Amino acid sequence: MPEPLAETAAWRRLRWHQAEIRDLHLRDLFAGDLSRGERLTASAAGLHLDFSKHRVTDDTLALLRKLAAERRLEEQVRAMFRGERVNVSEGRPALHVALRMERSRSLIVDGVDVVREVHDELDRLRAFAAEVRSGAWLGASGRPLRNVVNVGIGGSDLGPALAYEALRPWVTAELRFRFVANVDPAELAGAVRGLDPAETLFVVVSKTMSTLETLANAAAAREWLRAGLGPRADLARHVVGVAAATERAAAELRIPAGQVFRIWDWVGGRTSLCSAVGLSTLLALGAEGFDELLAGFRALDEHFLTTPLGANLPAICGLLAVWYRNFFGAETAAVIPYASALRLLPAYLQQLSMESLGKGVTVAGEPVGVETGQVLWGAEGTKAQHAVFQLLHQGTSLVPVDLIGFARPGEGAQAQHDLLAASLLAQAEALAFGRTEAELRAAGAPEETIPHRVMPGNRPTSVLLAERLTPATLGALIALYEHAVFTQAAVWGINPFDQWGVELGKELAARIAPELAADWPHELLHDSSTNALVRRYRQLRDRWG
Repeated sequence: MPEPLAETAAWRRLRWHQAEIRDLHLRDLFAGDLSRGERLTASAAGLHLDFSKHRVTDDTLALLRKLAAERRLEEQVRAMFRGERVNVSEGRPALHVALRMERSRSLIVDGVDVVREVHDELDRLRAFAAEVRSGAWLGASGRPLRNVVNVGIGGSDLGPALAYEALRPWVTAELRFRFVANVDPAELAGAVRGLDPAETLFVVVSKTMSTLETLANAAAAREWLRAGLGPRADLARHVVGVAAATERAAAELRIPAGQVFRIWDWVGGRTSLCSAVGLSTLLALGAEGFDELLAGFRALDEHFLTTPLGANLPAICGLLAVWYRNFFGAETAAVIPYASALRLLPAYLQQLSMESLGKGVTVAGEPVGVETGQVLWGAEGTKAQHAVFQLLHQGTSLVPVDLIGFARPGEGAQAQHDLLAASLLAQAEALAFGRTEAELRAAGAPEETIPHRVMPGNRPTSVLLAERLTPATLGALIALYEHAVFTQAAVWGINPFDQWGVELGKELAARIAPELAADWPHELLHDSSTNALVRRYRQLRDRWG
């Protein structure tokens, strides 16, 4: 049995080291090293990372790299890229990286060249997208389809929705896009409001084609089409599917098998944007824009696979997350993109991180023995400055923050964008260095207000900068976070590719749904609270008949 993580030599050295430096302030670290801001940086795939405002020394970083070596991080990375079964609890590889490999590459897994399969399916997707975008794909009434409604949940929604919002300047003006994930009927009703059924295409995305929320929304979408097009209309012209269970999807959606695009069981939903799950993204961006997105992913993949740990962006970010989670007790972390276009990024990263790292046992099924994962949250800057930054500056919780910005605007005036960038840089400086009593007195602050206005600083931030938010930049940014999550999982020895914790709620919901019927004839066999809530729900729903 391998040695428990907390008892390994690298872990013990890091614990002793943290005790030695925990009271060091970032003011002192910068004062003692005038080159720190230039040295503690790394760049790749158009992204520049400044990690100098972290509570680390060169010794800290060296020890974290030793921990990574002891936990065989680089070997685990190579195993994933080779297609080994790194998803041990499900006996599968995790080959999201194969989704963005170039056509000239080959990766044989169980006798199958998965890169060839990926590109064969991408060719089908491109051909279909070209038909829709050109107006050649006609609906039941013989009219081109001008509206696309993506129906999914989790990674089947968050990835396409993020890409659409982030890359609006690259989106065709010929199509309108809507996204539906919540089973709340109000979401679908809002998404189709103002759309003509004769010109609307639904892209229904479900890996297993058994997700209750997606199937319920797909059925409701079909009824909306039927009501608008008439009982004899060929609704199949208005629906395509994306699934691993392609035959089941065709039967469930009542469409020809040729209108179901394939994903594979080795693709997790939270890493699936580069697969057929990204069909609505391909429709929005066109083949050229989608290929640029894939190129950004690929560039960061190659960087993660080939770059030494000291200059490896995802490894640095992942090891810093371990440092704060396990040695400073930081239970949460924040991501603040200074780009309105990235307002969905925190939600996307919540699933990526929390579904992957919310594990309490190792790949061997043993208790991890240390804390894993952080509660990830965030909001767009500068809105966040007027909502949550008070806690970051003067609260009692240590919250590491990623601040993401761009040198050029996607749209709008450069001068206004410069003000946005100034806000990002100012927040990083203020969080790191704060404001002392002496500085406040020198500025003439009233004495009685000084205790309330002191900013302790010493709050860690990473600053990620890029020239502009483009499809390639977005791909690289998402891949950076994917691989940072993998780095953390490798250190903790957990499987970041399963999500058994999601399944229990689904099972219970399927059991409870029929019990909500007013004429349910059987005894309720849940706990007393759930039984009482079911009865109260019925009463509230049926009170007015």
